[in-house]
Order: sequence, then structure tokens, then C-alpha cells
Amino acid sequence: MKVTIIGGGKVGYYLVRTLIEHGHEPTVIESNREVCTHMANEMDIPIICGDATRLEILEAAEAQNSSALISVTGSDETNLIVCQLAKKKFGIAKTVAKSNNPKNVAVMEALGIDNVINSTNSIASLIEREVDTSRIKQLLSLNSGEVTLFEVQLPENYVYDGKMLMDIKLPVLFNIVSITRKGCTIIPRGQSMLKSGDKLLVISESNVVKELKSVLKIKD
Repeated sequence: MKVTIIGGGKVGYYLVRTLIEHGHEPTVIESNREVCTHMANEMDIPIICGDATRLEILEAAEAQNSSALISVTGSDETNLIVCQLAKKKFGIAKTVAKSNNPKNVAVMEALGIDNVINSTNSIASLIEREVDTSRIKQLLSLNSGEVTLFEVQLPENYVYDGKMLMDIKLPVLFNIVSITRKGCTIIPRGQSMLKSGDKLLVISESNVVKELKSVLKIKD
């Protein structure tokens, strides 16, 4: 998945590393040339030096090809403007903005930002559960965030098509609660088979999307 990140400071740097580890393709726009040089020396990704509130800079970063744009600069005004441009000019489906001032959260949400986050940890959590893969969605967080209910959409021509759960050997981290197939719900047992196009409900410890993808061999 292609993701455009605005801001290469501590938060932006952390997000870029997280996205790279999860197999995504981030592009960074940063106005400070020294920060750009530092990131370019450490990571082999596109880095655009410039003002992200200018359309030509967003176009240079090919923001129009991104599935999501995340703006985490130190300026709430910049974060808001960039996300609005992403929506209105480029039609980017998912916009996320960091609000440095908690009082601005409601205003930014009212002005059309999909997700307004007020802490670095919350942004990292959002990356883990929403940007990571379009085939795995967080439905519900339980027990103060310790456990999560995920929905997993199996692709067509699935690698485990026809295999029984007992043969896949799922780790104790995950428990498949149900399988939905052609409108019917199946309560899974060891002999239950997975089929291409199935929709799974999986309960697990939180922040394990990467492991869940690996075990079930889910690709974006």
C-alpha cells in the first residue's frame, strides 16, 4: 500500500519505520532540508523536500496514487490544509492528521478529516489496525484494548483453500470465532475447512496484525 506521510520529525520517522516493516511503500514530504537529508541517508524511500500545502509538492510526491495520507507536522493548520487538499484535489480515501492541541480535535473532525489523533501511540495503533492491510479490519477492542476482534477477508485463489484448521496449526495468540461463507455462518472446529472468499472473525491479543497476516498468509 502506498502511503504519503507529511512531516519527517520524530513522529513521522517512527511511522515511516513502522510502515516499511509492514511491507508498505511510504513517501515523505518534509520542509526541513536537514531532516530530509537525514532520512534519505537512512531509508531507501522517496523523500520530497518542500511545503506540502502546495499542490505541486503533493503532485511531485505522487500523492494522488496513495491509499492514505497522514500529516504529522508540528502545525495543526498545516495538517488540516494538507488533509483537505488530499480529499478534495486528489480523492485520497483515508486522511489522518495529528492534532498538537487537543482543543483542535473536534474542529478538524468537523472539517472532514477521517481520523484526528492527539498522541503518537494512537497514531501507531491506527497504522497497525487500519493502514496495515485492507483485508484485516479491527471491529472491536475489548478489556481496555488488550484483546481485539478482527474481521479477515480471505482472497480468491487463497493459498489455504480446502485446508482444515487443524492442519494450519494456528498459534494460541489467535482464535477463529466464526467463518462466514456465502451468507451462512459456520462455528469452526478442527475439521472445518477454509475456502477462498471466506470471511473470518478472529479474536486475539491486540497489535498482532502483522503476525495474523503471516500465519494466515494474507497479502494486501
